[in-house]
Amino acid sequence: MLVLGFCGKELLLSDNIYGKLRIDYPAADILLCSTSGEIYDAAVYDDSASIVAIEFEKTGIKTVSININDMPDSFEAGKALFGGLEGEGLCYVLVISDGGLVNGSQLVKGIESVNKGNIPVTGGLAGDAAKFNYTLVGINQVPAKGNIVAVGFYGDSLKIGHSSLGGWEIFGPEKKVTRSVSNRLFEIDNKSALELYKQYLGKYADELPGSALLFPLYIRPEGSPDSVVRTILSIDNDEQSMVFAGDIPEGSYVRFMKANFDKLVDAATHAAANSLSHFPGPGSEKPKFALLISCVGRKLILGKRIDEEVEAIKEIFGDGTLLSGFYSYGEISPMKPNAKCELHNQTMTITTFNEL
Repeated sequence: MLVLGFCGKELLLSDNIYGKLRIDYPAADILLCSTSGEIYDAAVYDDSASIVAIEFEKTGIKTVSININDMPDSFEAGKALFGGLEGEGLCYVLVISDGGLVNGSQLVKGIESVNKGNIPVTGGLAGDAAKFNYTLVGINQVPAKGNIVAVGFYGDSLKIGHSSLGGWEIFGPEKKVTRSVSNRLFEIDNKSALELYKQYLGKYADELPGSALLFPLYIRPEGSPDSVVRTILSIDNDEQSMVFAGDIPEGSYVRFMKANFDKLVDAATHAAANSLSHFPGPGSEKPKFALLISCVGRKLILGKRIDEEVEAIKEIFGDGTLLSGFYSYGEISPMKPNAKCELHNQTMTITTFNEL
């Protein structure tokens, strides 16, 4: 049995959630993480706990946990994490990572560097409300800082669907990243990236860095048709740079984006529908469980309308599918079936589970 628990950080710190679950589920693997909001059924909560116990009839499970402080870097952490799961019959991997100390982009690159069997990998980075202080993750132990957890699923009876969509409006022409280091962007088209960004923001520039949540960046690697969204975490006026929640590779192409409330909700609907495309055919059963991992940025932007994106997903799946999940500091998912997993920001990422 696998127990998933997505909880407000203060609740994890004060209420001994792990100890209580261990009493109720003595033989289960128990995965807990802190969040920026909890999802259960068709609603979004704060400072609560969304707990789901999943029992499989035919599917095997193995768990691996490492701490980023014991690894050289996030790339090597990803390699070690996936390496601990490799084995016959591995069909899917769920990754829940610390959201403050881990470079999510490098983590997924490390995973995919050793994922020779193209096993689907989804998951997300733990959250800390909108505080961006520190996060907690744990498997079969009290959650702590720096932990990265992977759950491997084995066998041929588990059917996994996945989809990740944003719903942001793109505006302006593509421009080339001419100077960047990891997740720090300095120059676009040989000009100050920060000054260019401020020009596009207009009146919102005076509200930086808070207003950056309304204007994430579209990133398309050179030579690739696929793109990801990156959230701006902070700005440095002295060195004219912007710090993002994922890497911004030199040579990649960027475009500016802006929020559209209705399109954000529509994207959640389309993500749900896309994940169901993995269960085709007349009379096919819808998944028994759907794991929803959405970005804290979406939650802050949608505000009081945040329930709408979860309600829209519930309408697609119906009452036969249990929904649970959390608002995160980053989402992990392939862009499409049989593709490598990527770190996303500002998306609704859905993973569906069914056992045949």
